[in-house]
Order: sequence, then structure tokens, then C-alpha cells
Amino acid sequence: MQASAPSINVTFGIACAFTAGLFFSVNDMGIKFLSGDYPLHEIILIRALIGITFTIFFFVPLEGGFHNLKTKKLPLHLARGCLVVISNMAFFLGLAALPLAEASAIFFVAPLVITLFSVVFLAERVGIYRWMAVIAGLVGVIIMFRPGTSTFQLAALLPLFSAVCYAGMHMMTRKMGVTEKASTLAFYIQLCFVFLSGSIGLAFGDGRYAGTGDPSIDFLLRRWIMPSSTDFMVIAAVGIASSAGGYLISQAYRTTEAAIVAPFEYISLVMAIIWGMIIFHEFPDYVAWSGIILIFGSGLLVFWRESVLKKRIATERPMPRQR
Repeated sequence: MQASAPSINVTFGIACAFTAGLFFSVNDMGIKFLSGDYPLHEIILIRALIGITFTIFFFVPLEGGFHNLKTKKLPLHLARGCLVVISNMAFFLGLAALPLAEASAIFFVAPLVITLFSVVFLAERVGIYRWMAVIAGLVGVIIMFRPGTSTFQLAALLPLFSAVCYAGMHMMTRKMGVTEKASTLAFYIQLCFVFLSGSIGLAFGDGRYAGTGDPSIDFLLRRWIMPSSTDFMVIAAVGIASSAGGYLISQAYRTTEAAIVAPFEYISLVMAIIWGMIIFHEFPDYVAWSGIILIFGSGLLVFWRESVLKKRIATERPMPRQR
């Protein structure tokens, strides 16, 4: 029996989100690896230059050619790009001060925020099970914050702020997806990264404001230095991973309902725990594990409920898609 078009589209969207999550985990691991020696804006600028080159010469031709870069929605592209830049910068600044797994877990409230935003901005219907998932995920985030203890860090708020910006970006994706290709969306994001990180570098790249002793602030304000050949290879890998992940996640949210594909980004959380243990020798304690399990479990609950209901994807509805 031949699979229906909706089933194929859902499978495609899920595969894109899952693979994007793997690429994003490589990106996060690489930037944390570099965070002790280089300024964030330098890493982001080099990454973006590599990413935009990869997008132009691979993804743009893959989707029909350079005419796709023409758009009537330039202000929306720039606004969306700024949200992505702010989200990334906030997350990576938090990453400099927090263990990789904990920063990633806090950030992964984003799919739950996407669920909330999909109700408010896209009129998608959410049942009791998905609301339970949202509540469980938020409890997990509160546990990760460790409020009232000596281990609480203000830096933990940065991944949360990043998650809200990220969710807002995906809502714009669904609004823009009727006319815009995934490669077009990825191109303008990389362009915003180049412009904004370059501007920050021109303002603070001499390092005169660094040396505060705070790992997040120093990561932002550190002086530019020439990367070693080994570190440049890491930055290049980060650039390719970021570009590929951005393209694939654009495809996922462009073709499939946000609440269906969002939980599959949780593969990044799994990989963050693995990278943290292998690369950085970071082992979550029982409090961190409690929060991680709640956040991860909330995503699985959403997926299970979608599987039971076999909900129709957004492209079958009379509403704009993402990207």
C-alpha cells in the first residue's frame, strides 16, 4: 500500500529535525571547546562566513538556483535573523559558564515554548497531554535553575532567554514558509550572523573590556586572536554543522506542524550529555538528571500523543507554514 503524502511529509520533517539536532550538538560542543581561548564574536563570524559559503554553493543550487535569494520579505528575514543571532549569542554565553548538558537542557524548553506559541500565534489545537508536557518541562527547567541554593547561577537564565528567542524565530518560519525556500531562510540567517558578529568585533575586538573574571562576559569581550590550524578546523566543522543544521531545521518546520517535529530536536540534549562526558568530563549530578529527565520526558510525551492522534500536518490547513 502506497504511503499517503501527509505521512511522507511528516516522516521527512521528523528526519530533518532529528538530523539537524545532531548537527547542532556538534556546533555546541565545538563552540564550548573554543570558549576558553577565543572571543564569541570571532568564532561566530568565521563560522558564519563558512556557513554562508556552504549555503550558497550547496543548498541554494539544490533548491533551484540563486533566483531563490530574491525576496519580497527582506524585513521579515532580517527580523528573524536577528532573533536567531540573539538566541545563539545568549546560549553560547551561558555555555561558557555552565556544563554543556545543563545549558542544553535549559535551552530545550524551546520546543515547549514553541507549543505555547503555536497555540497563540498559529491557532494550533493542543490537548491535555501536551499541556501536561509543557508543565513537566517547565518544572524540569526550575529544577535545573536550583533556585535558593549556592549553585544557582545567573548564567542559567541565558539559555532560557535563548529558548524564547528561538521559539519566536520558528513562529516566523511558519509564517514565511509559504513563499520562502529553506535555503533562502538559511542564507539570510547567515548574513545576519556575518553583519552582527562583525559589528561586535569592530566595537570590542581589541579586548579592552575583557578581564572581568566572569566566563560569559569575557567570552563576549575577549581580544581577537589568530586561530591555530587545529582550532580553525574545529571552527570550520562548526560552520558546516551550523549551516547544515539551519537548512534542515528550516525544512522541518517549513513542512510539518511545529508540535510534531519539535520533540525530535531533543537528540541534541542526548548528544550534549555524551559530549559533556567524553570531551569535557562533565557528569550531571542527581539534581541535573532530575531536570533533564523531566524536560526530555515532556518531549517524548508530546511525540507519543501525536502518534496516538495521528494529527494532520500544518500544510493541510488553511494557514501559513513555517519558512
